[in-house]
Amino acid sequence: MGDTFQLMPGTAARLLRLLSLLQKRPSWTGAELADALAVDSRTVRRDVNRLRDLGYEISAAPGSSGGYRLGVVREQVPPLLLDDEEATAVAVVLGVMASVAVPGVEAGALAALTKLDRLLPTRLRGQLSALRAATVASLPAMERVPVDQLVTLARGCDQCQRAVFSYRAHSGRQSQRRVEPHRLVATARSWYLVAFDLDRDDWRTFRVDRTSDVRLPGHTFEPRPLRDPARVVAEGIARVAYDVTAVVAIDAPTEQVAQGIPPSFGAVAEEDGRTILRIGADSPGWLIGYLLGLGWRFELLEPPEWRRELTALCDQLAADHRDD
Repeated sequence: MGDTFQLMPGTAARLLRLLSLLQKRPSWTGAELADALAVDSRTVRRDVNRLRDLGYEISAAPGSSGGYRLGVVREQVPPLLLDDEEATAVAVVLGVMASVAVPGVEAGALAALTKLDRLLPTRLRGQLSALRAATVASLPAMERVPVDQLVTLARGCDQCQRAVFSYRAHSGRQSQRRVEPHRLVATARSWYLVAFDLDRDDWRTFRVDRTSDVRLPGHTFEPRPLRDPARVVAEGIARVAYDVTAVVAIDAPTEQVAQGIPPSFGAVAEEDGRTILRIGADSPGWLIGYLLGLGWRFELLEPPEWRRELTALCDQLAADHRDD
């Protein structure tokens, strides 16, 4: 803006108001704009030319049916202006979409909400918090996530700021965490934060709905490399979401098995020349059914008590289907 002309503070505010008016209606006469802005028609014409210099396409048609129209910007997109009601409505909708990790839109919703949150005037924040608290999404399969905590953690990831928060683990144990936020990852059920835990000196994943009192004290950090945050989350879910982790050797190429088993189901790796699957399960019956459905020969290595149950189940199946 400074390369073309200099604006006095009052002029800049009036331009923003003019642009907001042009976005509200398809057409305005010069007299209508002058009345709304409390200026004369000559000032309106000057302000319209200033907006054109900034990249806005504004047409002007003479006559009683004419007026000023805001056209489509085909090259560089200038800023979008929202009034208080529009900004609040957009923030509430984005907050609902982000808070339940709606598949396919959750990342975009959170990114847009984080940008909008930086721009909202102070006077809207109390109203927006009340509206968010009163808004309910009817998506029972997903965990609700506090939007304010999501936005704070997203800022931490974006700006490389350390975060501190209280965390309730899967076991119910509470702890205080100091982390370097790396990425937020949305799954089918919830949001997860991938972060480097400073007190444990290792990478950790945290379910955002189990965090509370999230703060960014203002300490920045140099980001650490991490190849695939989404896989870290998926493998973490496979380990902690079930009662037992089983270890299975599969008679198939490791790459083929890795392509056939989602990371959220189990972690596949090559160990000592064998394809090893570590997978969470609630019961040996479910695990055996899942492994049989994969179509590969396998050997259950751990836990040892499930090996006995597997042998007993196979003996029972053979007896039930014996052709006497």
